[in-house]
Amino acid sequence: MAIGLKKRRRVQLIVIAIFFIFFATFLIGFAFKDGIEFFRSPTQVISESISENEVFRIGGLVKENSLKKDGNKISFIVTDRSNDVAVKFIGILPDLFSEGTGMIATGNMKGMVFEATEILAKHDENYMPKEVADALKEQGIYQE
Repeated sequence: MAIGLKKRRRVQLIVIAIFFIFFATFLIGFAFKDGIEFFRSPTQVISESISENEVFRIGGLVKENSLKKDGNKISFIVTDRSNDVAVKFIGILPDLFSEGTGMIATGNMKGMVFEATEILAKHDENYMPKEVADALKEQGIYQE
């Protein structure tokens, strides 16, 4: 029994379409592999075991009297008022970065210290990063 030319073309087009869908899915997954960064609060960082190679975001409040600057080497403690995590950063801090304010840092853990590659600070007097506010609300510490 011979398969008609139209049927054969239709099957070929379906197979090619399925191939391109899988290929596109692979490319999207590969592109996002290094671009997805998860947010964690200091409590989550302390309670979870985190690989030193894992890049993620940590957020909370900069603990009062913890900010130390030595040239472009900066260290401070980020807190969610339940737990604290030490942070080290080499670079220039945002202008609005100060103690007692909300911040988010991107980087990875080296032992018990978070080594930040980027620091984001609030942009006005009433702003708190959503992830930080949500983490503080979960603990009953922050209210709008």
